[in-house]
Amino acid sequence: MEKIKMTTPLVEMDGDEMTRILWKWIKEELLEPFVELKTLYYDLGLEHRNETNDQVTIDAANATKEYKVAVKCATITPNAARMEEYQLKEMYKSPNGTIRSMLDGTVFRAPILVKGIEPCVKNWKKPITLARHAYGDVYKNTEMVIPKPGRVELVYTAQDGTETRELVHEFTGAGVVQGMHNLDASIESFARSCFTYALDTRQDVWFSTKDTISKKYDHTFKDIFQEIYEKEFQEAFQKAGITYFYTLIDDAVARVMKAEGGFIWACKNYDGDVMSDMVSSAFGSLAMMTSVLVSPHGYFEYEAAHGTVQRHYYKHLKGEETSTNSVATIFAWTGALRKRGELDENPELQTFADKLEEATIRVIEEGSMTKDLALITTLEHPVVLNSKEFILAIRKALEVQIF
Repeated sequence: MEKIKMTTPLVEMDGDEMTRILWKWIKEELLEPFVELKTLYYDLGLEHRNETNDQVTIDAANATKEYKVAVKCATITPNAARMEEYQLKEMYKSPNGTIRSMLDGTVFRAPILVKGIEPCVKNWKKPITLARHAYGDVYKNTEMVIPKPGRVELVYTAQDGTETRELVHEFTGAGVVQGMHNLDASIESFARSCFTYALDTRQDVWFSTKDTISKKYDHTFKDIFQEIYEKEFQEAFQKAGITYFYTLIDDAVARVMKAEGGFIWACKNYDGDVMSDMVSSAFGSLAMMTSVLVSPHGYFEYEAAHGTVQRHYYKHLKGEETSTNSVATIFAWTGALRKRGELDENPELQTFADKLEEATIRVIEEGSMTKDLALITTLEHPVVLNSKEFILAIRKALEVQIF
């Protein structure tokens, strides 16, 4: 068969550790034999980020603004141990956080459902899509260690020099303090992205904060969502037969555990980070969850919802066999290729993305899978494949479909 042509490149962001290994194999075995892959390559591996003082992350985000569609491998957000391991110049911020901030979008994460991998929560019958706000909160915080007694205040200085002060705490001993911020414009983009995505996918929207405790910060989120919904989306929601629902974050967690799914759960940045891992794990595996950053400006960035699989990488370096689940990384590529095909009016590329996803799911449903899925599947006598074997099994299934 002749390879499928691409007219516009994807922005490709390579990553770290075991997912970087999988990234290479996916391209070699599942993409390049079938598609004349056109990408603008950015190496977001930690070594190269260190070499460029993290400029490469900014360059990748700017390229995404220009070309609209990106696909990203999992990357390391360094801590103190990573600084020493990689001999870093500084403790660089999360590349995901940097990119999200620059693109001003919302992250939507949803589980990949396959027969034989049943959710831990038995009443979950449909996917729960997590919408995570992509800006601010703890990811853009300023922190300070308080060494001894003293006063900490929030100070706002207006452009005319007027000051407004609020006491944070009167310290009688050592402690820590943290300052966070957000922007009305970013919250508005978040709300519009959620409501628009809900209309596109015909799903209800649940939104949750803790406005009873955070009467200004969280309450601002609640007020902005309600205002935009009533002014811009309420009529369209009613025509579509879907609803918008607000509740406190703790009540939302309780309701989610009793629901059957099939809705978008919109969360602030940190809440979305935590709850997306909870939902994906309860549906079966962190490696079975898609993630797409959708910007109201028309930018899309696809990635896996999980990390770099550090433990497996160290085994791989020792020459030991690993059985690492590559499904979410494969679906990052298919999501990006499908969107590229949609924007470029290239149906062949869209169809290829569909077929690759179908082949991936078929391999699992026929009983061949990585170890993490074999441990939780309800299928009898699953065949456990190593990392490379699983990708090769998908290629074989894909070739049967295509040829």
